[in-house]
Amino acid sequence: MIINSLKSVKSFDGHTKYFEHASNLTKTTMKFSTFIPGKKKVKNAIIWLSGLTCTEENFITKSGVQKLLADTDTMIICPDTSPRGLELTNEHDSYDFGSGAGFYINATTDGYRDHYKMYDYIFEEITEILHNNFDIQNISIMGHSMGGHGALILGLKEKELYKAISAFSPITNPINCPWGQKAFKGYFGEQAQELALANDATEILRKGRATRNCILIEQGLDDEFLKEQLLTENFENICKEVGQELKVNYREGYDHSYFFIATYLEEHVQFHLEAFKEVQD
Repeated sequence: MIINSLKSVKSFDGHTKYFEHASNLTKTTMKFSTFIPGKKKVKNAIIWLSGLTCTEENFITKSGVQKLLADTDTMIICPDTSPRGLELTNEHDSYDFGSGAGFYINATTDGYRDHYKMYDYIFEEITEILHNNFDIQNISIMGHSMGGHGALILGLKEKELYKAISAFSPITNPINCPWGQKAFKGYFGEQAQELALANDATEILRKGRATRNCILIEQGLDDEFLKEQLLTENFENICKEVGQELKVNYREGYDHSYFFIATYLEEHVQFHLEAFKEVQD
């Protein structure tokens, strides 16, 4: 796939880079950012999926991930959270649906079905870019909030591809929270009930789609969205029920912000690096 470089900035002896490309799936120009270490040949990639209202710039700018990957053979790639440049019905009316809120699912409603194919975009096109444009051998996935939901459903459904799954403050049971219910109704319409079950991490596990690898979740106890939107306990309970290995770190005093992510990101990066080491040994 042809990708066009927009900007490259040296950092920690590697480069933070920004790209765009024409997507066959979304039928729009899509953007993503990367950090590519400069000290070793890069073999592995972590996909980071951002949350509501974010673009390809939030994580790469705020997290400090460059320092954590500088001495490794692992890059990170941060796709945008939705197609851009469209004027679909209700697309720009609210922060939690449409632009900046693609929810990493494939829409089926009029207009949206032609462009909002974010599940396939991550699974197919980002994977193709990593393999063909960056010569990547192994891939893992993590994300935050809506992106944590994306990381969980992609990681569980495509477990042969992703060598590790982790998330910060993920939406774990979207069929039972306002964010998820709104997104599923808007993107799936009359098919919402059926398709929602196939795009909810808790329900995917309920159907026996567990992965052999441990899932790592970081959750702040002062997160204002924990009880109503994220529903972490629901995910914990189904993991226990089906025997899915899970580690949830509840962090006293932390909220939903990038300050929380930056505080504990090193542990997650190490989690992914260990997974890559296991498949390479």
